Amino acid sequence: MSIQINNISKSFGAFKALDNINFDIKTGELVALLGPSGSGKTSLLRIIAGLEAANQGAILFEEEDMTHIHTKERKVGFVFQHYALFRHMTVFENIAYGLRVRPRKTRPSKQEIAEKVWELLKLVKLEAFANRYPSHLSGGQRQRVALARALAVEPKVLLLDEPFGALDAKVRKDLRRWLRRLHDDYEITSIFVTHDQEEALDVADRIVVMNEGRIEQIGTPEEVYEKPNSPFVYHFLGNVNLFKGRLDKGKLRHGNFEVDAPEFLEKEDTEAVGFVRPHDISIERVPSRDAVSAKISHVHLVGAVAQLELVRHDTGEFLEAELMKEHFRSLHLKTGDEVYVKPKHLRVFIPEDYSI
Repeated sequence: MSIQINNISKSFGAFKALDNINFDIKTGELVALLGPSGSGKTSLLRIIAGLEAANQGAILFEEEDMTHIHTKERKVGFVFQHYALFRHMTVFENIAYGLRVRPRKTRPSKQEIAEKVWELLKLVKLEAFANRYPSHLSGGQRQRVALARALAVEPKVLLLDEPFGALDAKVRKDLRRWLRRLHDDYEITSIFVTHDQEEALDVADRIVVMNEGRIEQIGTPEEVYEKPNSPFVYHFLGNVNLFKGRLDKGKLRHGNFEVDAPEFLEKEDTEAVGFVRPHDISIERVPSRDAVSAKISHVHLVGAVAQLELVRHDTGEFLEAELMKEHFRSLHLKTGDEVYVKPKHLRVFIPEDYSI
């Protein structure tokens, strides 16, 4: 089931939650709506589900306009952050609910419902919990019941609103892998809302980064992380170091520091900021024109990676660097060492880029 989102806008009084949202989702794609609180991602999900009405625009499923079609007719499965399970029903009854309340003409027989529920219980690995009540389940188990209940009605579209937000880190990671496998097996078009960058990068085929009711960037996890198109995306999708300076004919300069910025050959004496991820910082023992001197203030060894915090001598600003542990040890680095920090893959933005 493909989805087209055309010119969707939504306001709550004077607050504009969504401002002219446009993008398409392919059949079988798993798309993440990623952004901070208030960015409009949940409002958009609810409009796609038919739980909320847009002030402007249209939602199409397979090029059929669903904008004014009731939620029940959209064949959408919705999974809420806090499960929304029926506390007085067993796991089996919760999963069967959507099938049992169908109109008589389309309602499966009792045997067909039972077969479908047991099939889903096996899928979510909860066969032994069929007769338990939600209060007797862990958070991860409840979320799997909620997913099974959504899948029971064989939806054409699966929508998930912060599906793992209420769970601890280990359970979230396990369920993310499980959701990815489930999605691949069912080949169902899915959209999930999250503010967790790691979750979106780990699970989604494509990510829609949202901010203040607008789309900042759409792309694969690799594209949005490695090639952010705005300062907001850079900041939101992970740690970043800033190298402030002024542009002069393809060079970004600040004091004695100078680095190439070939995309700005025409700019002269223009304020700019270079962005670079910690893993794109190299540490050297000897000075060069495209490196800044700094002092290592803290070293944190995590797994195969050494995380370094440094203080620039010229500005007093903090920098973060990540080195493979073998390379870190080969440089014989320690807290208090004077080193030279050299940015690689620097992306330069000028003031206009901050108002995209």
